[in-house]
Amino acid sequence: MNRPVRTPDPDEMRARILEVAEEHFRRIGCHKTSVADIASGLGMSPANVYRFFPSRDAINESICRRVLNEFADIAVAIARTNLPASVKLDRLLNALHHHNKKKLIKERCMHDMIIAAMQENWAVIKSHLERMVTIFKAIIREGVEAGEFKVEDPAEAARAVKAAFMPFFHPILIEHCVRNSEDTETSLREQIRFILKALGKSD
Repeated sequence: MNRPVRTPDPDEMRARILEVAEEHFRRIGCHKTSVADIASGLGMSPANVYRFFPSRDAINESICRRVLNEFADIAVAIARTNLPASVKLDRLLNALHHHNKKKLIKERCMHDMIIAAMQENWAVIKSHLERMVTIFKAIIREGVEAGEFKVEDPAEAARAVKAAFMPFFHPILIEHCVRNSEDTETSLREQIRFILKALGKSD
């Protein structure tokens, strides 16, 4: 008696496809990895991969989201600590810069993928930046309520923080600094001090 063939769970298959895709992305890069490469790693045809993802772009964005979630998880963990808002924001900005810098030095292929995503305006980048601004806003609001910060509109202030911190957050700008051996640590401390003062934090 033949046993019934188990139909693969779609969520399981999508997860397996992303695992293989991410391994290729990390090893040889996003643009050098083809759907055929991913399919071969799974022992299936490219057509079968497209049963679970509507396009190659959907795979790219899913992997990019995984990488960006690393940043978001760091931000959320810091935001949830029982620290003064100014300390939270200081630690968060430091952590985001150093995580991005580490990505450049130790995970170049993923760094390059994020650059491509930003240059090509992938939807996942917009969502990520909006999420970061939301986290900034929550911390700033805490600071206002505690009397640490003196701003009227935490949402507006959060967007301004994102803009002011972009030289230490954008992967291309970080790469430029590293390539030219610039002292990013001193500049980072100065910029965070400037941001905190702009929010009304006194020394």
